[in-house]
Amino acid sequence: MRESKHLSEEGIAEELPEGQIFQARHLSKVYQMGEVEVVALRDVDFTLHKGEMLVLLGASGSGKSTLLNILGGLDTPTNGHVQYRDLVLSTANENELTIYRRKHVGFVFQFYNLIPSLTARENVALVTEISDNPMTAEEALELVGLEDRLDHFPAQLSGGEQQRVAIARAVAKRPNVLLCDEPTGALDLETGKIVLRALDTVNRQLGTAVALITHNAAISALGDRVVQMSSGRITESTYNAHRASMDEIVW
Repeated sequence: MRESKHLSEEGIAEELPEGQIFQARHLSKVYQMGEVEVVALRDVDFTLHKGEMLVLLGASGSGKSTLLNILGGLDTPTNGHVQYRDLVLSTANENELTIYRRKHVGFVFQFYNLIPSLTARENVALVTEISDNPMTAEEALELVGLEDRLDHFPAQLSGGEQQRVAIARAVAKRPNVLLCDEPTGALDLETGKIVLRALDTVNRQLGTAVALITHNAAISALGDRVVQMSSGRITESTYNAHRASMDEIVW
């Protein structure tokens, strides 16, 4: 894959600072809805570090999902610069973005997007078959506590179990980054806790950087850092003095 380099003001290719895997500068996104312009992001500066658990907190419409979609190569900014390691996503071509999504990033959405006619094992194996150095489907499902549900179809699984299959599918290719958009949004509180525990395990055991979107302020205690968004802007970015375990969070 040809690597697009970030250019400094002097036109010299720059590496990201050590430990940093994402950097966005002056990121804006405007959607044209007929004659109306909808501004989703406004001059956003953002970083993500290797192995970090980052919680993106904000109300619906604050720009969280738009930012995550740009980081994941699913959308492009209207203005600004976004870089993953040596690849400048904001100027990458479609082939580069496809390879990037396949090799480097995993996605977990609110809805599970499992194939109904495939078992949990088979849903995860779809990813391992196209990856360079994947886990086995069995290893990935064991990581999220589903080693006893390998051959169950989605209709035989609860919502929380289906979401954990989706997490296993995302992490089986050993991505450097896991982007999670309201992964507990369709679940009740107790089931959501089980899913969050699985994400926490992936981050702590594998060292996978996780960016987790939520509107639930209690989840912010789970992160190394909390980024708050409102009206398309980052309004605050703070580090937790102590990153809570799942058992320490007050719901």
